[in-house]
Amino acid sequence: MSKKGDVIVGLDIGTTKVCAVVGGVTDTGIDIIGIGSHPSEGLSKGVVVNIENAVNSIKGAVEEAELMSGCDIRSVFTGIAGGHIKGFNSHGIIAVKGREVDENDVKRSIEAAKAIAVPLDREVLHILPQHYIVDDQDGVKTPVGMSGVRLEAKVHIVTGAVTSAQNIVKSVNRVGLTVNAIVLEQLASSEAVLSQDEKELGVAIVDIGGGTTDIAVFSEGSIKHTAVLPLGGNYLTNDIAVGLRTPIMEAEKIKIKYGCAYTPLIPKEETIEVPSVGGREPREVSRQILGEIIEPRMEEMLNLAYREIVKSGYEDLLAAGVVLTGGTAMLEGIAELTEKQFNMPARRGYPTGIGGLTDIVNSPLYATGVGLVIYGSKDRHHRGRGRSSDVNIINRVIKGIKRWFTEFF
Repeated sequence: MSKKGDVIVGLDIGTTKVCAVVGGVTDTGIDIIGIGSHPSEGLSKGVVVNIENAVNSIKGAVEEAELMSGCDIRSVFTGIAGGHIKGFNSHGIIAVKGREVDENDVKRSIEAAKAIAVPLDREVLHILPQHYIVDDQDGVKTPVGMSGVRLEAKVHIVTGAVTSAQNIVKSVNRVGLTVNAIVLEQLASSEAVLSQDEKELGVAIVDIGGGTTDIAVFSEGSIKHTAVLPLGGNYLTNDIAVGLRTPIMEAEKIKIKYGCAYTPLIPKEETIEVPSVGGREPREVSRQILGEIIEPRMEEMLNLAYREIVKSGYEDLLAAGVVLTGGTAMLEGIAELTEKQFNMPARRGYPTGIGGLTDIVNSPLYATGVGLVIYGSKDRHHRGRGRSSDVNIINRVIKGIKRWFTEFF
């Protein structure tokens, strides 16, 4: 078992499931030593709507992870998603003080880039450096030590609703845990499933969960665009329930066991048994009918994701294509349908670069949870670069609201 200080926990609070992944930091990397999963309640489209239910779901997942890993979990890196997430690019320019760029100059250029007007109800979650320009030299990744008089930082800034972040923090705190950092879910997933080569060539990650579809576009080794669409696999489940006239829970089982996103892959003669509602007898239905329900809805979701990628302006520069992850990415035929829709290579994303319980986490389902652990291992020596501690953020927000009330009332 790893020592207490060497254990990092990723908590993926999703719309359909809460997943806790425990990673032990070793000399060679990260070993996954425990996993806990619990059906998610109290969340809608990635946002907490019932704290009591969310707390119970988190507690169930954490207890299961503690049991498997033999560790006492005290703190977590948790993911955030939802339609309230907005990402945009910014830049900051400063004069270099000593004719040679040092760490302080880099920090000042990033500070200049984030000097933007953020509404009181929103907060900055991430400031992700893309590259730097030293005088007229573009595309510099590490400017420290270079000679120059002017430094410009290009960054990607991710913001989210303060209340949504607070409700996640509150839910985790009520289980008796502290939040080390809140991490954008597709950023975490990218840590687990993308290679550096893919990021350099240009790649889009499309993380299709139960309630949201999270998108991130990488090019030249850095993140260029992020977006969250408030739709996911639950829409497929609802369509199946209505189309086959079966209960929601049965529709979810049918989707997981027999679902196919690309009808040409379904044998014409194959049938499935569909439970009926109201105590009626189960029916035999052609699997082709199930495919004809899933495929149009999946096409619609992928089309919206493609529009977001086009909006980024990098759709022609994605030489590495698309990587699909999240629970819905396990659907048969989804890679084939994506290749047809996007007209570029597509593959499923599986967590890589880890040891330990690899056979259990070798699924797109666990990409975010494993990614949070990897992010946490990289972040623990650089906490100041990401999101401030949740306590400081909550205090800052409370002060801002008090000031607002004082001014207007």
